[in-house]
Amino acid sequence: MPVLRIGDSTDPRLADFRDLTDVALRRALEPERGLYMAEGAKVIARAIAAGHAPRAVLVSERWLDSVAPLVGEDVPVYVAPAELLEDVTGYQVHRGALASMERPELPSLAELVRGASRVVVLEGIVDHTNVGAIFRSAAGIGADAVVVSPTCADPLYRRSVKVSMGTVFQVPWTRAESWPGALDELRALGFTVAGLALADDAVGLDEFAARVSAAEGEARVALVMGTEGDGLTRQALAHVDEAVVIPMHGGVDSLNVAAASAVAMWALRAR
Repeated sequence: MPVLRIGDSTDPRLADFRDLTDVALRRALEPERGLYMAEGAKVIARAIAAGHAPRAVLVSERWLDSVAPLVGEDVPVYVAPAELLEDVTGYQVHRGALASMERPELPSLAELVRGASRVVVLEGIVDHTNVGAIFRSAAGIGADAVVVSPTCADPLYRRSVKVSMGTVFQVPWTRAESWPGALDELRALGFTVAGLALADDAVGLDEFAARVSAAEGEARVALVMGTEGDGLTRQALAHVDEAVVIPMHGGVDSLNVAAASAVAMWALRAR
């Protein structure tokens, strides 16, 4: 692969890596350019192992030998001082390596859930940390796929990828084209759609999980999680089969959405 040493932070070849801390800019720029960022040798390796193609790599000298062998011979590897990396990206790149990756084409909802029994659906979750944490739980606990609503944060945004420890490349996912119509589509595909919500008619998670377990062998569940703070919208709740709540104690009414998703995924895991 071509190894190119960079000494100028304004070098146009570094366009993919510029202003990574500007969330609004990157949210628009990355899908538009068909790219996303992978940070650190382990995450870059997981992305490539998942079949994603690198466009370019930016590393400090210290990380060159561990990252360069991961990419193909036609992928440019830019080497620069740590100070230049910080100047270009807008933050201190602790893991010393960034890869600009080609954004993969997402499957249709029907293609995604074919053969799946447990699907997690995220409505309007805007915190990239929460999205990454949910993907990590989905991978570790065993959910088959994740569906994100049109307003949900990008699972391939740098922060989501980092927090997920690269599991966003491991767990199949797609973005719903219609909302809340995607919930109706999941129901038509044979899923019971359960919304985690503090609704008056919500059933306890343990009761719902017991019913799912009793029907194991044919039960397919789509677990819908709502945005931070407000939870599921009324529109989404109108399209679920059942509202489900995690029983709480100590005067606490709910958990952070990432923690709640992990608890619910564990309770509803396929036996």
